[in-house]
Amino acid sequence: MNILFLGDIVGEPGRRCAQEILTQLLKDLRPDLVVANAENATRGKGLSRKSAEELYDAGIEIITMGNHTWDQRQIFEFIDDDRRIVRPLNYPEGTPGRGYTICRVNQVDVLIVNVMGRTFLSQLNCPFAALDEVLARHPQIRHVIVDVHAETTSEKLAIGWAFAGRVSAVIGTHTHVPTADARVLPGGTAYITDVGMVGPRDGILGMRREPVIERMRTHLPNRFEVADGPRQFCAVSIELDSNGRATSITPIYRELV
Repeated sequence: MNILFLGDIVGEPGRRCAQEILTQLLKDLRPDLVVANAENATRGKGLSRKSAEELYDAGIEIITMGNHTWDQRQIFEFIDDDRRIVRPLNYPEGTPGRGYTICRVNQVDVLIVNVMGRTFLSQLNCPFAALDEVLARHPQIRHVIVDVHAETTSEKLAIGWAFAGRVSAVIGTHTHVPTADARVLPGGTAYITDVGMVGPRDGILGMRREPVIERMRTHLPNRFEVADGPRQFCAVSIELDSNGRATSITPIYRELV
């Protein structure tokens, strides 16, 4: 089974880039499942229904989220009804939406989970305990893809090693810069600390540079906006065997100028 996982999609430039690159990638790779983090897909923060539908039309089948899940208030109107959207699992009980979903791929159940780190982010429930609970609830599912939306390398690595051999893949998102550590951990778990992003290449994490620099210089509030210009596409292609063990993970990088 081949899983294609796209890094954080940022704003309209990221959505258009995903559409354009996926058109060819779907022909070349013929993935069995396409997953993307889209917590930044609408104006750089959150996800609207329109943006979600654009991504589905482009070929993305499952959307994972993160700390910007609730930034577009409209999401409260549809997140409960759309099983293709997975928000962080470790929000408190009763939070709208779902922290994991199960989809059928080539007659095989695939579990897609989203957890959020706690270092420098919201102090949610323990991501380790939340993952343990879901795996215990679905012991028969061997194909398990985990999006770890976290700020620090150490927290992502800790989750990767803690679940090595227990899940098919641990894919880091949130920091938008692709890391050079894609590998298969012992036990057959594909791992990368951060897959990168899909969006403006020459911004700062996809946003216009000047307001970001000004805030860092002055510590005064200002408005961040999605950048324009050349775009980048970051993803990973993961091969799984019939037992859900990863045999390879291959980073993918493309540019649209």
